[in-house]
Parts: sequence; C-alpha cells; structure tokens
Amino acid sequence: MSTMTREPAVAPGASPDGTIQLRRRTIDKLLIGMGLIAAIVFAVAGGLLMWGSNFAKDYVHDELASQKVFFPSAAELKDEGRTDLLSHADQQVTTGREAQAYASFINGHLQQIGDGKTYSQVDDRGAAQAVVDAKAKGASAAEVAKLQATADELRTQRDTLFKGETLRGLLLTSYAWATIGLIAGIAAWVAFIGAFVMAALVVAGFVHLRRTPT
Repeated sequence: MSTMTREPAVAPGASPDGTIQLRRRTIDKLLIGMGLIAAIVFAVAGGLLMWGSNFAKDYVHDELASQKVFFPSAAELKDEGRTDLLSHADQQVTTGREAQAYASFINGHLQQIGDGKTYSQVDDRGAAQAVVDAKAKGASAAEVAKLQATADELRTQRDTLFKGETLRGLLLTSYAWATIGLIAGIAAWVAFIGAFVMAALVVAGFVHLRRTPT
C-alpha cells in the first residue's frame, strides 16, 4: 500500500512559503483611489466653504446697507477725540470692519452716560418708587419734584443706554458674521489647494502606474 502526499495549495498572490505579496501596481491603484477620493472631498468642501463665505459677506453687506448708517464728518470726529476713526469719516457702514468701528463710536457715547453704567445697572425703577414713597409720606412738593426729576433723568438714561447697547450689539454681531465668512473663505482656498495637490498626485500616480510592469 502506497502513501500519497499532496503539496499545500498556494493562495493567489502568496509566495510558496505562505507570505502574501502585494504587487507594486496594486499599491499604486490603491493610492490613486484614495488620492482621488481625497481630491473630491477637498473640492466639495472648498465649494461649500466658499458658498458660505460669499453668503455671509453678501448678507452682512445688504443688511448694513439697508440701515443707512453713516460715520460723522472728520471735523466732528476730531471734536469728539475719535481720531482713530478718521479713515471712516462720512462713509456708510456696509462691512463687518466698519460695523465694528461704528460700534466703538457708539460705545464712546455710552460711556459718557450714567457714569459708565450699562442700562441694566441704572436704577430708574428705584427712583420712581422713591417718588411714590415720598408722596405717601406727605413730602413737600419741592422734595417730590426733585425726586421726580431724578427718576425722569434715570429713565431717560436707561432708555438711551438700552437703544445704544442694542444697536452696538447688532453691529458687533454683523462683524462676527463677517469674520466667520472671512475665515470660511480662507478655509475654502486651503481646501482648493489641497484638492489641486491631491489631483496632481493622482495624475502622477497614473503616470507611474503606466510605467510599472505588470
């Protein structure tokens, strides 16, 4: 009785000793595929970022332009000691940076009202209650009038501060969105450059693949 032995089957792509061998062309094809996917992703990301950048820029411009806000003349700015804003004199606020500059101009005025307090710190309600309490206690007309004048002044200050801080906040929000749009635009160009580099590498990979023997 004879004994027959069989050699172990060799898997496709494996050497006789059982190790898996990757051909150079296989590696090239894999790298080309990954590079192509990366180029497409970079290109799509760049397009979306550029769209977002243009949207933010146009939206901020249109909204600010519709408000028709203008900087004072150079002479007025000098009188107020705002020589830092002379480059904006007589200009309309239409960009994020101009909105930031005008917000600074408003803040300069607000600091002169109520000893630098914000509208939430001005106690006009307490002053109004003091008038009511004085009347209830039978205070003289002169004392009530004095308290009433203080209450009216504080109420006017609070209303002015509220309006000024609201406008300042809106302008700074426009500046923030404009800045986000600027960053998105820069990121878009970086993505486009990345897409170009990856596309160049893909082309180089195809050339190398054609020159690589089977």
